[in-house]
This record gives sequence, structure tokens and C-alpha cells, in this order.
Amino acid sequence: MKHIILSVLLSISCLQLVKAQDTGILFANSEIQRFPEAWQLDHGKRLYFGYSQGLGSLAMLKVWKHTKNKSYLDYVIKWADTIINDEGEIHKYKVETYNIDYINPGKVLFDVYNETGNEKYKLAIDRLIDQLKHHPRTLEGAFWHKLRYQHQVWLDGLYMGAPFIAQYAATFNKPELMDDAVNQFIICAKHTYDAKTGLYYHAWDESKTQQWANKKTGQSPNFWGRSMGWWFMALVDVLDFVPQEHPQRAELLKMIQGLVEVLPKYQDKNGLWYQVLDKGNQEGNYHEASVSSMFMYAIAKAVNKGYVDTKYKQYAEKAYKGLMKDLIVKHPDGMLTLTKCCAVAGLGGHPYRDGSYDYYINERIRENDAKATGPFIMGCLELNK
Repeated sequence: MKHIILSVLLSISCLQLVKAQDTGILFANSEIQRFPEAWQLDHGKRLYFGYSQGLGSLAMLKVWKHTKNKSYLDYVIKWADTIINDEGEIHKYKVETYNIDYINPGKVLFDVYNETGNEKYKLAIDRLIDQLKHHPRTLEGAFWHKLRYQHQVWLDGLYMGAPFIAQYAATFNKPELMDDAVNQFIICAKHTYDAKTGLYYHAWDESKTQQWANKKTGQSPNFWGRSMGWWFMALVDVLDFVPQEHPQRAELLKMIQGLVEVLPKYQDKNGLWYQVLDKGNQEGNYHEASVSSMFMYAIAKAVNKGYVDTKYKQYAEKAYKGLMKDLIVKHPDGMLTLTKCCAVAGLGGHPYRDGSYDYYINERIRENDAKATGPFIMGCLELNK
């Protein structure tokens, strides 16, 4: 009898995972229907080489590889072709700003270049690598987030830059760049990890001069959910390219294993995570779509790649159920909407963002933000592997 019950439970679990895959494809179709051009992803108003459009397009490429349906690839190629000219120049790209966000959409160009053979995409990829060769860094070699955010390392930036460098290093046999990509994580973790909670602060100011920076540690004051989502996704994605024999690969694996150990402690009973991770019961905090989707993706991928034990997949599955129950809206025409997405959050700037709890919970919330929808699609696909 026990064997029969176990068999039934396994069958139900498998059906749920198949359903997750179908949901991911349906959501990708919903995004294309909402945003017929890839530059419109994330509610884009103009042709732009944005990190959010890059993330959404990465999700489309994963759907293409999963379904073998070339229309998803064509959706991304059309954007790339429109935004990059024959000399490999990128529309509205300003290298002099040294903005790490510019690097993220470059990730889609590897597949676009491989599929089209058009040399302009290789020229664009080289242009982005050249930015990183001259990008300002901390004394230990970590990239500043932007030139105007001097001496600052944000968790967000690890996702934007490090996997791109690693993929370039693996694709074009540049081992010194692989070392650079790995070192970005080592340096960032050294200055943002909090041993008491097992979480990572949103950012670190090497100069310790920012109003938001702790005067002793340089750390920002809170654990913003999406920043840790970027960090976790960066770790599981960079390992696609870091060689097994790399001397520091084990350190990255240890970081991933630490995250899957600690994150369930902050996961609410409905399977979702909060905008400010460790303050779930505090007034104004809310279940946020991007962090929940990012963790769903990263945990499922970590399990699928064998980086962590299969027992942790239950937390990704729980996140999927919570997203479907509480944050996904199904419309009469079959389209899906993802709600409660934090539109943007950062530190410093004008007006000044102080990294306080009140700051994070009062940032604008919207629907179908690509920082949430892209990871949601990718997470759904990972759950079926």
C-alpha cells in the first residue's frame, strides 16, 4: 500500500512539473503578445539595449531551445538586428558611462552570432568585453557598478557582468578572463556576506563614504530580495562555463550550497519570499515576484546541475505553487500576468536612495516586469528537467 501511495504522489509531482513547463511557455507567449517587439519587454518605450530586455530575451532563447520552435529565436534576432549595425555598434550604448548593466544583454549575442553567423554580433560582443577591460574597479579588482557609483559593488552587477565574461572566456579560450569572472564573486562575497543570517547585503561601498554605507564595513543596511536573486542566478549561470578543474570552482559551489540551506528559512508558508528578505512580518513588506521567481529558477537549476541535493527542489516547487496561487493572474483569453513586481530599486543617485527598509517597501510596484517574468519563465522550464 505504501508503494502505491508513493507512486501516486510521484505521479502527481511529475504532472505538476509538466504543468510548470507548459506555464512557462504560455507565459512566454503572453509576453510576446503583450510586447510584439523585444525592445518593448519590461514596458520599453524606445529601442534600447537594456539589461531587462536582455533578461527577457534570454528567457525566450531558453524557450526556443526547449521547444525547438524557431519563432522565439527569431523574436530575439529581430531585436539584435535592429539595435546593432554592421560595424557592431550598439544603439544608444555609451561606453564612457562604464555601466555594468550594459553587459547583460550581450549574453543573448552568443546564440544570435552562432545561429546567424553575422560578424557584426561578434564585433558587438568584443565591444562589450573591451568595456570590461577598462571598467573602473575596486582596489581588489571588483567592477564598480557604474562610473557614477564610484567604489561601489552591487549584487545586481554580478549577474550583469560575470557570466558574460565567463561565457566569452569559454567560447574564445581566454582563461585569464575566466579567472577574472570567478574573482568577481570571491571579492563581492567577502564584503557583502553576513555570517549571522547567511544572507548578502545589497551592496558594498569600498570608500565607506555613502550615506547608506556602514561606516565600519561599507555595507548597505538591508537584504533586498531581488539583489540576492541576481546574485544567486549569477552563481548558477556562471558555473555553466567555469571549468571543473578551476581552482576556485569549489568556492562558488559552497556559496550556492549555503544559499539553498538558508533561503528556505526566509520562505513564507505560501512559498514566496519578501521584498526585504529577513523582515517578513514587518509592516509594509510584501511577497515580491522577482525574488520569488529568481530563487525558484536558481534552486531548480542548482538541483538539476547536481550542485545541491535533490531534496532542495521542493522549495522551488513550493515557490511555483505560491506564484501561481497568489501572484499569477489568468485572463479570459488565456494570457497570464505576473503581479507585485518591484519596478526598480537601487542606492544613491538623485533623489537619494538610502537603502532603508522604508525605501525598499515604498518603491513602485507593477505587473509583468521583465526582472520577474524572465526568471519566472526560466524557472518553470527548470522545474521540468
